[in-house]
Amino acid sequence: MHRLTSFGRFCCASLLVLGMQCGAWAQEADHPSGAPMVVGSDFGVAPWMVRGTGGPEGFGAELIREIGKRLGRPSVEIVDINFSGLFPALFSKRIEFTVNPLNITAERAARMLYTEPFFATGNGFIIRQADAMAGFDDLRGKVLAVNRGTISDTWATENAERYGFEVQRYDTFPDTVQAVLTRRAFTALNEIPTTVYAASRNRAIKVGFKDFNGRNFGYAFRLEDAEYRNRVEGAIECMKRDGSLRALYEKWYGEAPAEGSSLLTVYEGYGAPGFPGHDATPHAPACG
Repeated sequence: MHRLTSFGRFCCASLLVLGMQCGAWAQEADHPSGAPMVVGSDFGVAPWMVRGTGGPEGFGAELIREIGKRLGRPSVEIVDINFSGLFPALFSKRIEFTVNPLNITAERAARMLYTEPFFATGNGFIIRQADAMAGFDDLRGKVLAVNRGTISDTWATENAERYGFEVQRYDTFPDTVQAVLTRRAFTALNEIPTTVYAASRNRAIKVGFKDFNGRNFGYAFRLEDAEYRNRVEGAIECMKRDGSLRALYEKWYGEAPAEGSSLLTVYEGYGAPGFPGHDATPHAPACG
């Protein structure tokens, strides 16, 4: 009996080691340390990610390149994907994770793993310079343009009947702004930082109304990628701690982030607190 017990313990230990090795092999296969980090984003969201002469530029582009550097990856390849195609690209392993400005929601968190929040946002409504919008009631009887498949699309779908507006859907954010400029739509709805930046670059439009609602951005991973999600989040936490994330925000958005915002806050555990996929286990920062 003692020999059988010892043998059983040996088998269990062997299986445990093998399982750990398989997990490590899977992580290396999906996130090869010696190969470029392949991530996905919509390039039409300024100043987060835009096309430049030397490749993608913006807050999001510089952020993920710095994360890749801190994780020891040789380079970062950012794949331009319309928002509606982003999740299929993630689940099919065409990309390792998403790096676009992606809202953290309970519905999405049930299907993928988020990092902790690192960018606060809300609804921004772009209108023509000569028009006015004081609140949601000013949408009644008008047309609202959104980027297909985004959280803005979700909000518009859920509130169209309540506030009495029609929804037009486009594949990119610039197309929604063009709809406003050509009077096909009264307003274009997107994230507040995106709309503020767009209005600063075009005197024909302005942000007519801002709806700060407590939403936050985070990166999204496949459910089986908790280990690599945690590594990426560790790099984000270090950037919060050493002030480099603040400096990046100030460079691209031209203002200081609000004190106490998610851009400056390091959260307990890994993932987005209060959402599926959050691991509350404390961890010590491993910043160099």
